[in-house]
Amino acid sequence: MMILITILCYFGLLFGISRLTARRSTNETFYRADRQSPWYMVAFGMVGASISGVTFVSVPGMVQQSQMTYLQTCMGFILGYVMVAFVLLPLYYRLNLTSIYAYLGTRFGARSHKTGSCFFLLSKMAGASVRFYVVCIILQRFVFQPIGVPFALTVTGLVLLIWLYTRQGGIKTLVWTDSLQTVCLFAALLIIIYKVVGDLGLTFSGAVAAIQTSPLSQVFVWDDWMSKQHFWKQFLSGAFIVVVMTGLDQDMMQKNLTCRTLRGAQKDMCTYGVAFLPANLLFLALGVLLTMIPGAATGDELLPAYVTQASALSPLIPLLFVLGIVAASFSSADSALTSLTTIFCVDIVGRQDDERLRRRVHIGVCGVFVLFILIFKALNSTSLIDAVYIIAGYTYGPLLGLFLFGLFTRKQPADRLVPYICVASPLLSYGADQLAQQLWGYRFGYELLMLNGLLTFTGLWLSSRHTPSAERQTPS
Repeated sequence: MMILITILCYFGLLFGISRLTARRSTNETFYRADRQSPWYMVAFGMVGASISGVTFVSVPGMVQQSQMTYLQTCMGFILGYVMVAFVLLPLYYRLNLTSIYAYLGTRFGARSHKTGSCFFLLSKMAGASVRFYVVCIILQRFVFQPIGVPFALTVTGLVLLIWLYTRQGGIKTLVWTDSLQTVCLFAALLIIIYKVVGDLGLTFSGAVAAIQTSPLSQVFVWDDWMSKQHFWKQFLSGAFIVVVMTGLDQDMMQKNLTCRTLRGAQKDMCTYGVAFLPANLLFLALGVLLTMIPGAATGDELLPAYVTQASALSPLIPLLFVLGIVAASFSSADSALTSLTTIFCVDIVGRQDDERLRRRVHIGVCGVFVLFILIFKALNSTSLIDAVYIIAGYTYGPLLGLFLFGLFTRKQPADRLVPYICVASPLLSYGADQLAQQLWGYRFGYELLMLNGLLTFTGLWLSSRHTPSAERQTPS
């Protein structure tokens, strides 16, 4: 009951922020926050929005299989954020974009514009469903299942709450609610770490020493090229993951495009990009500490199992855990639903100023979101964080190829062929992965994203002609 009361109070704060930020809101407020967001608020909120509930659950459990090698990917994230800040953001601000995929229409044509938008809709709906699935499962286990509420009703009710506080203010509301959610997320994480250290009978310095001497604390892998954890695979994949999952993602870029100036947006991007390394270090350190507790669970169950055991001694731990999960997951899901609404209205339908349509689409997107979560629950059989990146590797790859081709070549592909190229590339990538496993025992990891983008780039090159004409170049 205490958990439920805390969640209700938390949502009360979200609704209060929503009412303050949604006053005199218009479609311009919903889509771009009137381009008045302070860069430091965007940066702080984006840390929590990017971490999500998947990180909260899966990253601690990763140490049992891959030690702390995930930090290699996080190091690549920093390079990726610098690339986004100084390559993509200047382009988006120069074109004064609401939807970043409008660039594809300017550069290639209408079909390319629609193709990029559709791939984003699929990618974001699938990825956001994976992330939000975490909070639904946790709340079902700790709150709603004991009182007999079915899972489908839990999902529907939680998505309804998101719709209620985002339906008016949209992205302007999210800039401020994300900051609250980031505070809650890290407060919960730090207090849980403090409690685990106490349960192990360690001091702070003792905990640091225990982590350093643990065989699970290995960060770098240099010697095994076949390993998915090899440094350069992880580092380069991390950079490209950020380019596509942030720089080519309407969800993430929509918040950054609400900053008053390009300079502010670049400060925001670089600030929260660097913050990812220490943030994920905390999650991995928690995972190492949890494995030292006798009878520790494995994988995604490592942290939830500890919370379940600790609840018998202290109600504070499950309360903090649920609060952290809710904060992380809602900061991802609310912005995903807002960006999906934006892309459908602006890119697919082309009616950016129609407020009634926007409201109807927002409700419809919430309904599809519920359906995706229920489907994922029925099909999921892998680590949640791996599932997110597997989805990204196949669906964001064509976006990577499209933007790279547009930015770094002067060729003009056949616009009518672009949809077929973008569908063929993920299929060929899947075939290459299966063939490599059968012939050499090699399984693609996060580098699948780069292969997918390369295949898209190659297809565009083969279908294109050289065009030096000014109207088909990247606008200056």
